[in-house]
Amino acid sequence: MHATLIKRSKLILAGALALAGLCLGGLLAQAQPPEKKALPKKLTGAELYAINCNRCHPERYPTEFTSAQWKTIMLHMRVRANLPAAQAKLILKYLQEDSGN
Repeated sequence: MHATLIKRSKLILAGALALAGLCLGGLLAQAQPPEKKALPKKLTGAELYAINCNRCHPERYPTEFTSAQWKTIMLHMRVRANLPAAQAKLILKYLQEDSGN
């Protein structure tokens, strides 16, 4: 009878340890940091120009205006299109690089 009691105790202890291991494993799996999201791709001036400027009017080629004219146009259009300063600078840089000088 004493041997049966010892076997039963060992069996209960083994079951309890297995259950604790499963619970601990589940907790550790939940504690893992979430995967990092990929950073959004930084758009080029040409891409920003195509996205923002073509919404309202046909595309104008950079060679149609001089660098100074593009600067004036962008000052006006930045306000009208509500463009962030960083995007407007990238668009202007793209237009001036290929401008008709």
